[in-house]
This record gives sequence, C-alpha cells and structure tokens, in this order.
Amino acid sequence: MSAPPSRFRIMPSGLTRLPPAAPGMRIGLYGGSFNPAHAGHRHVSLMALKRLRLDRLWWIVTPGNPLKDTGELASTEMRMAQAREIADDPRIDVTAFEGEIGARYTVDTLAYLKRRCPGVHFVWVMGADNLAGFHRWRGWRRIARMMPMAIIDRPGWTLRAMNARSAQALSKWRIEEGRATALAGLKAPAWVFLHGPRSHLSSTMLRRMSRTSPSGGR
Repeated sequence: MSAPPSRFRIMPSGLTRLPPAAPGMRIGLYGGSFNPAHAGHRHVSLMALKRLRLDRLWWIVTPGNPLKDTGELASTEMRMAQAREIADDPRIDVTAFEGEIGARYTVDTLAYLKRRCPGVHFVWVMGADNLAGFHRWRGWRRIARMMPMAIIDRPGWTLRAMNARSAQALSKWRIEEGRATALAGLKAPAWVFLHGPRSHLSSTMLRRMSRTSPSGGR
C-alpha cells in the first residue's frame, strides 16, 4: 500500500496566494528545487505547454527535496528570483506556496491543489529522470491516481525511465504520444511520455561549474 501523506498545514482558502486558476483551465504543475533554474527547465515547460495544449504552467519552487541533500540549497527568495528571470514567458507562473502550507511531499501538494481548485484540469509534469525514481516518492501510486502525468524525455534517461518500477506498474494507463493534447481532460491515472529535442542542462551541473569557476561563481 502507498504511504499515507504527511501531516502539514492546510491554511484556510484565501490566505495562501496561488497563481491564476479557474475551473476549466488546463494547468501544468512542474515542481522542483530550481537550484538554480536554467534554460532546460524553460525548454521542458515550453514543450509541455505546446504538446499538452495547456493554458498555463506553474513552476513550484520547493522548500527542499526530501530525497536530495539540501546542503547547497539557495534561499527560496533567490531561487524564485532566478526562476522568474529564466521563465520569461507570460504563461509560466513561479510560486513557492508549498512553504506557506508546510507541504513537504508532492502527494500533499497535489491533494491541497485538488481541494483548493476544484474544476481545474491539472497535469503533473516531470522529467524522465524523475520517473526513474518515482517509486521512491511518498504516495507515488496515489499521485498517479490524483491527476494525469506528462513525462518529458531527458538525455540518458529514456530506457531507464521506461524500465523503472513505477513505469512498469503504470504501463496500462500510458496513452500514445499522439493523444497528448487530450491528457489534461482524462481521468487519472493517465500518463504520456513525450519525446523531442532534449536539453543537457541540469542544476547539479551548473552548481558544479560554479564551484570550479575562477570567480567562484560570482
């Protein structure tokens, strides 16, 4: 059985500011540390907006990934500012509401949004590298049942992602890539794997380059 969601602060509706949303809208959710945000994040977002025919896409800047070392995590304010500069598209909203509601796990975040925004057609967007380890996420089966998911291919991860435990377990709910525009309106579980031009950029690589640069990243 899936692990139950952690306890977290559910603030009364209206106290936590969210990006624009209304019933019937098709909104992609792209969560991550964005430490730092880079052109690869924007590339994934523009692909999702186009291929899934989304109205908007939210970059959810997390307080910290429970599965990753947070020792090099920049402040939320700095990561938000960098993300807004990189996103540079009126359809992409940058938000850090997880910190306000005290959500530590994606399953909690999505449960909150489903309650807070009834009638909105959300799609969870993530890279193929995340699908490879998706079975380690708290409540991953519940996440898959909560809303449709779009997986964006990444260099070096195609085969590992598709052979991962979670991909195998959810295989019968995978739709053909040619039906991607229908995903937002489908009942979960439903997911699609999107191929196309891929970005080799990663936040880990950029942090490593910053540490080894002569200026020390300044």
